[in-house]
Amino acid sequence: MSGPPPARRGPLLLGVRHHGPGSARAVRAALDAARPAAVLIEGPPEGDALLPLAADPGMRPPVALLAHAADDPGRAAFWPLAAFSPEWVAIRWAQEQAVPVPVRFIDLPAAHTLAADSGTGPDEAGSVRLDPLAALAETAGYDDPERWWEDVVEHRGDGAADPLGAFAALGEAMGALREAYGDEGRARDRVREAYMRQRMRAARREFGDGYAVVCGAWHVPALGARTTAAADKALLTGLPKVKVETAWVPWTHRRLARAGGYGAGITSPGWYAHLFAARDRPVERWLTKIAGLLREEDRQVSPAHVIEAVRLAATLAAIRGRPLAGLTETLEAVRAVMCDGSDVPLALIEDRLVIGDVLGEVPDGAPAVPLQRDLTRRQRSLRLKAEARERELELDLRKDTDAAKSLLLHRLRLLGIGWGTPAASRGSTGTFRETWRLRWDPELSVRVAEAGIWGTTVEAAATAKAEADAARARELGEVTALAERCLLAGLSRALPAVLRALADRAALDTDVARLAKALPALARSLRYGDVRGTDASALAAVAGGLAERICVALVPACAAGLDAEAAAELRGHVEAVHGAIALLDEEGLGERWSAVLRALAGRDRVPGLIRGRAARLLLDEGGLPAQETARLMGLALSPAAPPPDAAGWIEGFAQDGTLLVHDERLLALVDTWLAGVPESAFTDVLPLLRRTFGAYEPGVKRSLGELVRRGPGRGAARGGGPEGFAPLPDPSRADAVLPVLALLLAGPPA
Repeated sequence: MSGPPPARRGPLLLGVRHHGPGSARAVRAALDAARPAAVLIEGPPEGDALLPLAADPGMRPPVALLAHAADDPGRAAFWPLAAFSPEWVAIRWAQEQAVPVPVRFIDLPAAHTLAADSGTGPDEAGSVRLDPLAALAETAGYDDPERWWEDVVEHRGDGAADPLGAFAALGEAMGALREAYGDEGRARDRVREAYMRQRMRAARREFGDGYAVVCGAWHVPALGARTTAAADKALLTGLPKVKVETAWVPWTHRRLARAGGYGAGITSPGWYAHLFAARDRPVERWLTKIAGLLREEDRQVSPAHVIEAVRLAATLAAIRGRPLAGLTETLEAVRAVMCDGSDVPLALIEDRLVIGDVLGEVPDGAPAVPLQRDLTRRQRSLRLKAEARERELELDLRKDTDAAKSLLLHRLRLLGIGWGTPAASRGSTGTFRETWRLRWDPELSVRVAEAGIWGTTVEAAATAKAEADAARARELGEVTALAERCLLAGLSRALPAVLRALADRAALDTDVARLAKALPALARSLRYGDVRGTDASALAAVAGGLAERICVALVPACAAGLDAEAAAELRGHVEAVHGAIALLDEEGLGERWSAVLRALAGRDRVPGLIRGRAARLLLDEGGLPAQETARLMGLALSPAAPPPDAAGWIEGFAQDGTLLVHDERLLALVDTWLAGVPESAFTDVLPLLRRTFGAYEPGVKRSLGELVRRGPGRGAARGGGPEGFAPLPDPSRADAVLPVLALLLAGPPA
């Protein structure tokens, strides 16, 4: 560039659409042509000190300027910037000049924004009821403001012939809109614009009129209006204020999308990023990118498909009178040519490419709370990269690195930083396996800032948070769940405080339901403590004492005249305690629990649902002979038993139905009872029976139907057993499986 900048009166006002690639290109062209002495940008002035980091090679947009109240990090606001945001382009233009041009933020300070507790960024705070783009689009004959903006701005190139003409026209249009609609009664806009005018006056004293302002197009008429400094000062007097801290944080394209709740969001950030990066043949490059994605998903897409889609998109644009095929035309062409008219692959394209999961990066030297720096170090040492796209992580806790990853993720969850969510393991149900679903959302940066009050490292913060949670817990179940989480997170220093709270709550709690609800978490904690090498011995005494109290109090609690809802809840607790006691290694506890189950199964005052479940648990554990089981069922289904209670017994006992398939005596008892239910009571027990039998697997239901059709108890013609089953096992057929079993177990053939 050479020669003096063009003469002009007043500052250069560049009204833009936030996150618009056409606006970004036009801003760069205008700055190249005008060469201002300074650049002022819509944004919080507290971020001025962080602007030099935009030139750091480690800074990769999308990023956001985060401001939060120093004493309450949860009160925060974001100012997102993408590579195609005009504001980001202006910042980088100023920094790339041979003699760097001063660049400053001029919007209302975050200290005032957060004091007002708006919790929004500048675009959301400054939004108006009137959509100015929609009004202009309607005037131009468009029914879609996005399509109008693409046609008049995004597809017009960089405006090299007249780089300032588009801004002058847009400013004039916005002036007409504000004359017609005013500011829609939004006092917030008036305050922000008054502050921006004050900063412009300060820039005029320093640079004269040779500076440029990059702001939302809606603000241009107000910033160019003639107002007095006194009037603006009056608007700003008495604004509340808080101390704030600022930092750059990674952002994502998905969080730039309007569907993500961002007030100034766009519908297609991935498409706009492509338009900004593809300087030539954008449609061809876009459709090639889509073809690559579809091929990754094993769809048959050839170069011929791409060529045909390009032709179809261009034809659609010509028919509609558009200067270039836009997103609508390209997606319609892809649907017709590459997706065979299906919306399923099109949904994948919209998710992966039109929106996208691009996650920005912030340099290591950027200001951050100490907890964030420690988290970043641990992520790097464990090679656990934060990604915007959800992915699964399989961990083998027998490996040191995987165990460390597990501890980090559990500690973050305890701090309320939900980067990872536990998921069911597909390959194994062993305790040495863990599966996580990971996805880093930008809002987690706020959660990290909030958690910084607990400590400067992840371990110290999680320990302090666990101790505080234990002190605040009101119910026994909360403390037992916390103890389990502490063991999973390896927080041995927090366990003494948690155990003290646990012992105190357990000693005072007399509700057997709450005791039964708390025991499974303790049993799991002991089990996981063994796997993770955590000393959980202190929990064993508490868990054993809890189990003893449950054994003493459970039978009277179940015989206390429970209604159907309370009986169902206690049935669930009985099952959970049964599984928990199997995990506790305490001498004699299993026998005492079996005695409790026998008492529950044989006591008439206990609801049938619980009696039936207790009998089934005993039978499965070998603690109830088949003959005794038949006797208990006969008593439960006798004519003297109320039909609803008998139906509840069946629901508790025959939960999966396989036992009835293989024991026709029990099926005959059920069939005989059901046939004898009085008509007046049948409608009452039918919902219970339907719920019980409707939950069976289809194969079980077919087998039961066949047995009932033939008549339970009569058996097949040969030997009296069910069809397909002999009275006794066939040794020769049983031995035939031994060679295959030996191969599976890697042993010598039998």
